[in-house]
This record gives sequence, structure tokens and C-alpha cells, in this order.
Amino acid sequence: MTEVFTLGEALGVVSADRIRHDMTARLDVEGAELTVAVGLARLGHTVTWLGRVSVDELGVRTLTVLRGEGVDVSHVRIDETAPTGIVIRQRRIGRLSHAVHYREGSAGSRLSTGDVPAEAIQSARVLHVTGITPALSGYAWSAVHHAVKLATDAGVLVSVDVNHRPHLWESVEEARQALSELAVSADILFATQDELQLVDTALPGIPELVVTRGAKGASATVDGLRYDTQAAPVTAVDPTGVGGAFVAGYLSALLDGLHPADRLKRGISLAAFSVAGPSSWQGLPTRAELPP
Repeated sequence: MTEVFTLGEALGVVSADRIRHDMTARLDVEGAELTVAVGLARLGHTVTWLGRVSVDELGVRTLTVLRGEGVDVSHVRIDETAPTGIVIRQRRIGRLSHAVHYREGSAGSRLSTGDVPAEAIQSARVLHVTGITPALSGYAWSAVHHAVKLATDAGVLVSVDVNHRPHLWESVEEARQALSELAVSADILFATQDELQLVDTALPGIPELVVTRGAKGASATVDGLRYDTQAAPVTAVDPTGVGGAFVAGYLSALLDGLHPADRLKRGISLAAFSVAGPSSWQGLPTRAELPP
């Protein structure tokens, strides 16, 4: 049994100040769901991550990272005919960056309904999905919705992070329709302030709505009661992937049975650890490192 089951795509990341000039670059792997998995595992929770990974070096690195963090990857599928997707990220002015994605036909985008293990999801406490994976392909869309149905039918808590990525959708309207369809299945819905308008039709039926507002903090509306918390003071190095860190903290506190206000505080804490370093997950804390 696992406390949290999540599924998604892992990407290789090449980052530098300027690719055309830099003689060195930073290599990492990332993914919204990967960050959630690592964040929860660092805090002592049992987590299972599902995805398709390539046999290439980046695919091997992804599994090495997850295994090293104590994440269960026993259900991961190895794809011998597709590469790992890559994002090239360049820092431009201050904390602003420009990213170019190469993920068409990637191993991660080939995740399908047949890859989804019913028993593992049905025995979990929480299923966590994001709006990124359904945007990758029709196969991945079906896999996510199949997982959500399995969880819903088994009474497993469904956590959804809207995670709107405009470059993955043909249009705003397509994104609105697909993300709203996913959001309506959520027991807990995570969204940024800007994403609320994309899923506004689903909001009335959401039992627990968590909204992040960057430097303005975050709020949680649970059973009609709203709780707010301020952002943590931190010098941000790279805000990329901070949403996954926040979700990991919030779900960790939920699993620990904490009050919604304390769930927000733990989410904000993990977000601060994340943005303080160049990787979305490498700087995430252990339970001993959490602020009191």
C-alpha cells in the first residue's frame, strides 16, 4: 500500500544563462508529479510514481533519482523506442527565464490506460494528478482519467493540480474544457489565482479549493470556510516547479491530519525551500528540517 499515487512525465532539463555562449550547463530531471513525489518521500510518506521512461541516460537518471529518494517506481514502464523529453531553459533578466521544450513523441507522452495499475491506485489514500499529463497526448489523457475513475470508485481522495501549460494546448478554449473536466473530479483542487478562470465552472462543487498567489501567499477553502497564510520570506533563485513543492507540503500535512491553516503553512514552507535553489526538488526538506 502507498499513501500517495501519482503519475506523469519526467523531463531532462538543460539550463544555463545563455546556451549559445556558456561553456557549461546544468543538467537535471524534473516534472510536476516527480517534485510532489520527492517532496512527500522526503517527509517520510510512502509514494508511488508512475510514468513511461526511456532507456536513454535521462530515463535511467529519472529512475535513479526516484529510487534514491525512496519513491516506489515498481509500476514504471520502460519504453525502448522513444526518447526522454527535454527542456532547454535559459536565464534572461533576473529570475525570468526562457524555455524551449522538445517532448513530441517522448516516452512520457506514451503513458496509456494499460499502464495504470488498478490495485495500486485503489489501495492508496490519495491519487494526485495534474493538468499537464492529459495535455501530452490522447493516450496520456485517457490514462489520467482512467486513474481518476479508479480512485473515485474506490473512495480514494483525488487531488488535482490545474497546472495550465499554454504551450501544450492548441487554444485557451481547449485547455478550459479539458482542465474543467479534470477539475470537476477533484476532492482537493490546487490552482493559481490566474488559473481559476479556466476552471470556474467546476469550482462550486469542489470540497477543498487551494489557491496559490505567489508573493501574496495562499488560501484554502474547506467546507465553505476560508483560511489564508502569507508567503515565506525567501530569496528566490528559481521559481520553476514551486507548485509541485507546495502541493507536496499541503498533502503531507493533510495525511498527518493537520488543520487547513497548518496544511497551508507546510505547503508554503516547502515552496520556500524549492525556490531557494536551482532545482524544483533537490533542496526540498526532510521532516527534521521543517520549521516548528
